Amino acid sequence: MRVPSDIEIAQQAEMLKITEIAEKLGIEEHEVEPYGHYKGKLSLDILHRRKEDKDGKVILVTAVNPTPAGEGKSTVTVGLGQALNKVGKKAVVALREPSLGPTMGMKGGACGGGYSQVVPMEDINLHFTGDIHAITTAHNALTALVDNHIHRGNELGLDVRKLTWKRVMDMNDRSLRQVVAGLGGPLQGVPHETGFDITVASELMAVLCLADSINDLRNRIRKIVIGYTYEDLPVTVKDLGVEGALTLLLKDALKPNLVQTLENTPALIHGGPFANIAHGCNSVLATKMASKLGDYVVTEAGFGADLGAEKFLNIKTRAGNIKPALVVVVATIRALKMHGGVPKDNLKEENTEALQKGLANLEKHIESIHSFGLPHVVAINRFSHDTPAEIEILKEFCHSRDIQVELADVWESGGEGGKKLAEKVLNEIEKPSNFSPLYSLDLPVEQKINNIATAVYGADGVNFSSGAAAQLKKIKEHGWDNLPVCMAKTQYSLSDDPAQFGRPQNFRITVRELRVSAGAGFIVALTGNVMTMPGLPKRPGALDMDVNDEGGAVGLF
Repeated sequence: MRVPSDIEIAQQAEMLKITEIAEKLGIEEHEVEPYGHYKGKLSLDILHRRKEDKDGKVILVTAVNPTPAGEGKSTVTVGLGQALNKVGKKAVVALREPSLGPTMGMKGGACGGGYSQVVPMEDINLHFTGDIHAITTAHNALTALVDNHIHRGNELGLDVRKLTWKRVMDMNDRSLRQVVAGLGGPLQGVPHETGFDITVASELMAVLCLADSINDLRNRIRKIVIGYTYEDLPVTVKDLGVEGALTLLLKDALKPNLVQTLENTPALIHGGPFANIAHGCNSVLATKMASKLGDYVVTEAGFGADLGAEKFLNIKTRAGNIKPALVVVVATIRALKMHGGVPKDNLKEENTEALQKGLANLEKHIESIHSFGLPHVVAINRFSHDTPAEIEILKEFCHSRDIQVELADVWESGGEGGKKLAEKVLNEIEKPSNFSPLYSLDLPVEQKINNIATAVYGADGVNFSSGAAAQLKKIKEHGWDNLPVCMAKTQYSLSDDPAQFGRPQNFRITVRELRVSAGAGFIVALTGNVMTMPGLPKRPGALDMDVNDEGGAVGLF
């Protein structure tokens, strides 16, 4: 029997009008702005009107280090949200927006899969409500304004060799990582080196996702550092005087987006910073709004617990005053076998020996979550090729360590397949939480980085390049050393080497560069060879995509 593709399942969905989904949540008519029949923008007035309402409990879904195909973290997030509603709870899902780069490239979209998807999947994975395009526009508008300022006399004394604000586009394009702009003579601007990052790595994306109001958005934009003067002093957007224009471009993008799952569970999808480059979480506003609209919020953070979860717990919780209640760690047998040494082309074959070896990766992630003082449950995202022997090994591993574990058949069965997981989550979420971020903001930046590297990655320590050491000194001089740290690292390994699977031992993390994101409110530490502009794979997913005569998408997963 042929299994329908994700897009075929999504196209057969019986969606409710977005006004009906809003009504289920107690949202008033004037508080939702429909974008077509099945998408809507939510007014920030909802937070003000319901500020005295009790906050719903926030459940964070994370995972082991993923294989290149992904491990279904979004699928489990959606499935658990549907399952909680099936067992009589009022749950809201909160996810990130997909980027066109990975959608057209290798990773695919971020709408879940099978019978645990958010819809309309085609719209969400493509242009959605235009938020990412708005960020692209605002980012490049700032670039144009900086270049124009320099061309028109450079009153601020910006050193073109020290410009830190580049350009962005929402696509993987390795050829644009480093470029030269301003060629062609005096009328074309001042020649200087620049480059492109992917839009979801833009500081404006992080700013949008961490702001809690229009005023906070404007204040964060004002603090963004665009470069340095010849005297090595920082120049900000405030100095340029364009924070108002950039806020204007982002005012609608700041509003969370309301959609639904295949089972009509409400879902807020808003913001999409990369987790191996930026902080990898959906917006503070969407999570806080979801917690006012539901008794439970099921949200996710990108890639493994060493990236998205660490940043959610150290950065997002502080920015939004969010108190997570429980963490679900998604484990797939295929990922654990890969961490045990199995090549990615052989992951469908039973291999209990490799699975046993790869369990060390799961063990480290659970230790990390435990260090934050949070209750946790392991969800086994089952695939059809998982064997009973492999499932039993994973369960026994968890039981022997007193770790709560449950199978999640949400891809195949939707919310019904996640009811046992939901019940286990509801039981564990009542246990005491001693949540605390991993480090104090008063610590020096290098100590914060060391704490993350040793406690979360299992590293022996951190090496700083000569350039990073000089940047540390500058960070202290300008008073940025009290900011949290956002680690930019490969998603495929606990180390900064993507080839080191499992639970690496006897390694150190190398920080090659530090970047100040004063508007977002964190310091970015680039490790290893992580890129802020990814490239497309040898065979991009775009090769399978088309549109039929009726205007429907084809080949979109």
